[in-house]
Amino acid sequence: MNLIRQRLLSLLILATSSLSVSISAQEDPVAEIRAVIEATQPNMLIESIRPAPFEGMYQITLKSGQIINATTDARYFIPGDLYEALPQGLINRSEETRNVLRAAKIAALPESDMIIFEPEGGRKATITVFTDVDCPYCRQLHGDMDRLNDFGIAVRYLGYPRTGLDTETHRKMISAWCAENPNAMFTSATRGGEIPEADCENPIAEHYQLGREVGVTGTPALVLEDGTILPGYIPAETLAGYLLGTVQ
Repeated sequence: MNLIRQRLLSLLILATSSLSVSISAQEDPVAEIRAVIEATQPNMLIESIRPAPFEGMYQITLKSGQIINATTDARYFIPGDLYEALPQGLINRSEETRNVLRAAKIAALPESDMIIFEPEGGRKATITVFTDVDCPYCRQLHGDMDRLNDFGIAVRYLGYPRTGLDTETHRKMISAWCAENPNAMFTSATRGGEIPEADCENPIAEHYQLGREVGVTGTPALVLEDGTILPGYIPAETLAGYLLGTVQ
């Protein structure tokens, strides 16, 4: 049993014990749920609490990206994703919630902090990619850049050194972002070229932290405009077909 499940089990026990909260769930179920979590699990940082897709349940999203489902009366707490059975299969409603929050967080980032490769004819679609200049699959994705731009897909890069902060890869990415021509330096880096060391105020640490918050576990991690995250390398033609519904 991992740490998060141990904490949630403790929450279940405490929430149904003699501990009580003064707010009536009928008056304000969100406040009731928040009060129980804050009283029993103060280390669990809440991102949002919103109604589940059906009556009687709420979805709690933690800063860690974990989802907890709670009954309206704040008596029962169930960790894990919520799925709805539909004719087309099981739909992950918890991931839909994550997508909304992920899209909002990325939309709040200024494009001036990104390295962007724009299509000449204007954008038909935009992907935001958490990338690492030393990652083989990131390099493969970047090798498709001309083709992606030909399809009208803009690629916005965020720095995510897989080895962590204060590492050689992190320093390479700072140098690329701080170069006089970041796009050219980034391209050179993905081809194994030398990167002249440079330093400036840069967003790499912020990008890295955001990636951890929104569920990035490896690179490249492609985030679509609706917040959907696609892990790993995807060929340009496949990606264009998915985003645009057609290929050239």
